[in-house]
Amino acid sequence: MTPLNSKSARTIAAIVLNQFDPKRSYAGPILNEMLHQTDEKQRATDLVFGSIRNLSAIDMVIAKLADCPTDRIQSTVLNTIRIGTYELIYSPQTPDYPIVNEAVEYAKTIVGEKRAGFVNAVLRQIARHIKNRQVTFCEAAIERTLPQTPSTGCEFDTDILQNPQDSPVDYFSSAFSLPKWLIRDWLAQFTTEQVWQVCFASSRKPGIYIRPNALKTTPQLLAEKLRQADIDLEIVDDTMLKIKSPGSVTELPGFTEGLFSIQDTSAALPVRLLQPKPDWTILDLCAAPGTKTTQLAELTGDKAQIIATDIDAERLKLVEENISRLGIKNVRMIPYEQLINSKFKILNSKFTIDSFDCVLLDVPCSNTGVLARRPEARYRISQKAITQMTKIQTSLLESALAFIKPNGKICYCTCSIQGCENSELVKKILQKNSNFKLNSEKLFLPSAQKFDCDGCYAAIIIKT
Repeated sequence: MTPLNSKSARTIAAIVLNQFDPKRSYAGPILNEMLHQTDEKQRATDLVFGSIRNLSAIDMVIAKLADCPTDRIQSTVLNTIRIGTYELIYSPQTPDYPIVNEAVEYAKTIVGEKRAGFVNAVLRQIARHIKNRQVTFCEAAIERTLPQTPSTGCEFDTDILQNPQDSPVDYFSSAFSLPKWLIRDWLAQFTTEQVWQVCFASSRKPGIYIRPNALKTTPQLLAEKLRQADIDLEIVDDTMLKIKSPGSVTELPGFTEGLFSIQDTSAALPVRLLQPKPDWTILDLCAAPGTKTTQLAELTGDKAQIIATDIDAERLKLVEENISRLGIKNVRMIPYEQLINSKFKILNSKFTIDSFDCVLLDVPCSNTGVLARRPEARYRISQKAITQMTKIQTSLLESALAFIKPNGKICYCTCSIQGCENSELVKKILQKNSNFKLNSEKLFLPSAQKFDCDGCYAAIIIKT
């Protein structure tokens, strides 16, 4: 029972979706403004982002099984139906009666009895077509089963999907709410099994990982501190912690004191691949919000001389906030324009434009490796947008070349898994700059396994 002064998670989710446009806005800020109104914060969060990740599949079910094309349904009514449909398909642990009943009661308060009756009819029609709300794939017809996890799905009594062997593009696109052109690109780049992995990972509820601040604690000491506060967690590879307890990470013991940063395990890999040294001078060219900047400082014992900049001056303030919270001293921030316009001039007594041991270049990208964590991206990315993005990435990488001294390194990284933003782009740059060579590169695909992770790419380039 929801307390009298608290809105239900379903109500919060409906309000957020009513204000959210997948192509123009982000759900996170809207949700954060609403969460204080509910005691079901985690559930409301799951309903909002689960509905967005699976929006196309949900709309397909509404259209096919209830014979209601979504473009004919008033938006507030549609979003109420979407949340109910999401729960019926993807939350099998929740009984179907309260799902339908609360959707109808909420609809009554915002659109009246008549349209609430329509909500009731649509959701009950969908529920009638569900044969098994959770079944293992080996026991179900694949054309009738929407995937929930890598091993289970929601089975209907009629075909709703194409056979993946006959029409893999159509199947993956419909089952995982992803654009067809993106699926084609992945099938051309990866094996079918890898595409399965990427699709499930792109639709998962992402795990929450934290990186202990090596300047102040260790994974073991931080884990003990959190366990004493009844926080359920696991240590991952002796370097990071996976937080299992629900709630805000920034409210965990130790956050304010700077004992940890929030970072996915894959996002931590590029800096580790770089292996920064304490005596290096390092430039972080796209630093905001500072997660990798602070990782560089921590791995070098706060002894490397680091300059951080970002083209977005407002976001650069986030770097300063993180540096201050974590107690890092050897990071200096320089406005992007000042840095770029100082080519071949002395920045200060220590740094000249071509004197850096390393440049970290975490470029803006399509986000195809982090679609679970940034669900809106699946409705915004396009082939044209990626082409434009590669022009920006190329320009940034070419700029980075000028900052490196002989034998210095560039760590070029993205949270994309598209070849045109990663290995293909790096190869083209190196073909035009013979005094640079590729030292190593890694592509990490997103995963939905126990220690789930996002996808990313990293290349280490050396100036000869």
